[in-house]
Amino acid sequence: MLTKSSTELVRQQNSALVLAALRRKGSLSHTEIAAQTGLASATISVITAELERAGIIAKIERHVQGGRGRPRVLFEPRRDCGHVIVVRISSDVVQYSLADYGGILLDRFEEVRGDLGGTAAFGEVLAAALERLLLRSNISKDEVLAISISSKGLVAADGARLIWSPVFGGEQLDFVKLLRPDWRARIMLSNESLLVAHALAVKEEEKQVGFRALAAVSLGHSIGLGLSRRGSSGELDVSAPNFGHMLHQDAAGLCRCGSFGCVEAAAGFSGILRTAFEVPSNTIPAKFVPLSEMDKIAARARQGHRMAAYAFRQAGVALGNGISRMLSLYEPMPIFVTGPGTRYFDLLQKGLEEGMAHSLQVRLEGMPQISVVIDEQRLVLDGHLDRALGAIDGDIAASGHP
Repeated sequence: MLTKSSTELVRQQNSALVLAALRRKGSLSHTEIAAQTGLASATISVITAELERAGIIAKIERHVQGGRGRPRVLFEPRRDCGHVIVVRISSDVVQYSLADYGGILLDRFEEVRGDLGGTAAFGEVLAAALERLLLRSNISKDEVLAISISSKGLVAADGARLIWSPVFGGEQLDFVKLLRPDWRARIMLSNESLLVAHALAVKEEEKQVGFRALAAVSLGHSIGLGLSRRGSSGELDVSAPNFGHMLHQDAAGLCRCGSFGCVEAAAGFSGILRTAFEVPSNTIPAKFVPLSEMDKIAARARQGHRMAAYAFRQAGVALGNGISRMLSLYEPMPIFVTGPGTRYFDLLQKGLEEGMAHSLQVRLEGMPQISVVIDEQRLVLDGHLDRALGAIDGDIAASGHP
């Protein structure tokens, strides 16, 4: 027998399902919402009426082609019922984006990160940039329902706290403490590779029935891994294991994290540069290597320069070894390669396949499907928006208002 509390929970879950369907698919009819959510017609009628009264969705009439017959009645999210701010922290820049509740990008700007002198100074810069983003679009803080932040590194599971990152090292940064009480918005922090894996999983689910799992490997200054897997109860489980700082071999040299032998020490941009120029393995790695410098090393490798080609080959082996271990722990799944390092995939591929071939699972079941996805930045934004707006859907369903 359902209690009042359990009935309310079901209502909230169903409302969130309807909001998610409208957000992802756009304008939908009553029948189309039922097909997307699996909910009964009577349930959808109640939910859409409640959401329309609260000003969260709008009912529109669209005439069929030719103008004959009754117009179609469609429901769609009201884009002006709230906004989301997305902050992407990378090695060289911090990017600020503003989107509405419909997931439409309204504004964006970047600032060169530079050496800000630690987390306290960065917090001041961040707060000022958020204020400027709102001022540019004439939006108040109360209209922002979520602030979604991403970075490479380790993110605490219990809140929006950055434990370690290539940008700030071991100096932790708690974004909730930083932004409260000035902002009432939900504050979220995600590992960037997790967002990429989430966005890819959403796209794959739209293309195929029975999606099970995928892995996203990000190549660049940092080496990241995101995993998306369909759980036994049907939910999407997305995680970001600490792949780049998993042990590869001591000979890989000193990593930016302070340990020796990480995957990133061999496969990250600074590791490739160090190998190509035969720099001692205990040399402190560069925090940031410009793409122009990486392009020069790649050009030398493609021209047959031995050490440059060897550097990319060894980077590929490190990646392949790490991926083979990941597959042994989980299950066979397609691999999507993203990030600025994809421009050198032709130089990495042979070593990557060599490293993966060391795995018994790969030898028995064959090489997994490997796809290169160029536009990582778009995937990060899509992951931000889908997760942030999904969280907002839950908040709205629970409270009945934005």
